[in-house]
Amino acid sequence: MESVNRSLTGLALQKFKKNFWGVLSLCLIVVLLLVSVFAYVLAPDKTKNGNWGDLSIHSKSPGFAVKMLEFPSEPTTLGEYFTGRETPVQKIPILKYEIEGDSLTYYEYNDEPSLAVSKTIPLSLFGGAKASDIDGQYIHDQKFILGTDSQGRDLLSRLIIGSRVSIVIGFVAVFISLVVGIFFGAIAGYFGGKVDAFVMWLVNIIWSIPTLLLVIAITLALGKGFWQVFVAVGLTMWVEVARVVRGQVMSIKQMQFVTAARALGYRDGRIIFNHILPNSMAPVIVISAANFASAILVESGLSFLGLGAQPPIPSWGGMIKDHYNYIILGKPYLALAPGIAMLLLVLAFMMVGNALRDALDVKSE
Repeated sequence: MESVNRSLTGLALQKFKKNFWGVLSLCLIVVLLLVSVFAYVLAPDKTKNGNWGDLSIHSKSPGFAVKMLEFPSEPTTLGEYFTGRETPVQKIPILKYEIEGDSLTYYEYNDEPSLAVSKTIPLSLFGGAKASDIDGQYIHDQKFILGTDSQGRDLLSRLIIGSRVSIVIGFVAVFISLVVGIFFGAIAGYFGGKVDAFVMWLVNIIWSIPTLLLVIAITLALGKGFWQVFVAVGLTMWVEVARVVRGQVMSIKQMQFVTAARALGYRDGRIIFNHILPNSMAPVIVISAANFASAILVESGLSFLGLGAQPPIPSWGGMIKDHYNYIILGKPYLALAPGIAMLLLVLAFMMVGNALRDALDVKSE
């Protein structure tokens, strides 16, 4: 036997660290969380929702590069690094340009160069910049790493900014499900009798309705929107939490330390929240990790059906909806890119959930 007593939390943490896939998945989740927070810092397109696009460069393959004419604009403020630019930078994809005297002639990008339209503008539009400074300062090569979507928008920027919806839906939905589920599960397991019968009746009714159908009904009742989806998903995920908490509370309330708390005259609320619930959180943590993954999938399904985050807010489910037909049109990456991102995030949460289950299992070695 070891001479040093270790807490159960320390033992669980040590066992979790030994799980390679669990640690790797947790690192991936942390990276994606940082990407979502600093989305507009990392995204090539700083426009709010990554919504700048030009139909002349729509559906271009990954690695596509084009010469871009960019007009002067206000500098990006600190706040816009987290919310995006409200006023997009005016940019025009061009094939070539010529500077003659005080005017600039450019040819708009076209897949067929012979059909390119030429336009002439005065150099005064560039704030008095010299002709020698135009090239490099206002005309530069722009590369689209993942190509462009059907509207000519940068796919990588939309993918990065769209991660915010999936990450936030996971946190908000799980938070709502924990608050509601722990409350109903705790009072049902502790008081029993008619309270338990009512809570289980409510749980069975909600559980008998298909999750997606219930979410759609709540979404339609609350209206289409960003936060409505979070509330709808959260209100459909609390039943599993409630059942697990109820079982844990029913088991723990028979233990001696709860009997001692009652003998000391502690109120029921204090016994539940200070003594019983802290000792029943291990399975709830595991369920929360799985619920993260479920919330992301449900939101993506709603976005695919047009009931999730509404345009122009990018979401991975909405991106798949907009481009799934391109799978048979020779450009499957437009739908596969958000699909793979969603797969990796959901898989990471499931792997973390499995690792937590093994780490918190006191019977495992």
